[in-house]
Amino acid sequence: MAKVNGKSETHKAGLDLEHELPAGSDDGDNSPPETAVSGEQSGAGAELQKLKAERDSLLDRLARAQAEFENVRRRAGKEQQEFRDYAVADAIKSLLPVVDSLERALQVKSDAAEFRSGVELIYKQLQTALAKLSVNAIVSKGEVFDPHYHEAIEMVETTDAADHEVLEELQRGYKFKDRLLRPAMVKVARNPGK
Repeated sequence: MAKVNGKSETHKAGLDLEHELPAGSDDGDNSPPETAVSGEQSGAGAELQKLKAERDSLLDRLARAQAEFENVRRRAGKEQQEFRDYAVADAIKSLLPVVDSLERALQVKSDAAEFRSGVELIYKQLQTALAKLSVNAIVSKGEVFDPHYHEAIEMVETTDAADHEVLEELQRGYKFKDRLLRPAMVKVARNPGK
């Protein structure tokens, strides 16, 4: 290696390399100058504060929406319960005259014929009250057995009726509007010849 002015060429080449590096990178750190870092931190801090405020606002709105939903749900439940209570009260109110008539019938001392006619009147009164509540009896005797409305208690071998015809009604069935309340308990004909 040749020496120029008392320095080796490699040392001179190293000096030239140092001058080619950007200013402020003597120690090999490529970080931006201090003023740029503090500016970015303050911008990031402002952005962070903005996001926190937005998050807090959204959480508050969510909490309010949940509370409002709970209030609506509770209010709807209470209204449904009140509706059921008043519906039952109306049904009971329509049956009270029947109870009154039965009480009067039991207080009267009379013969069997008068007692029977009084019970028949009470029965008609009860049927009227049930009809007002949309409760209707299912007609069964003489009809074809329908498993949706009838419950077969007994199958009777006979040639006097068609196969699967209801011969006798042991307990009347009832519908509320189109919904079955209780199926009719019936005896059904079995006639393999028809």
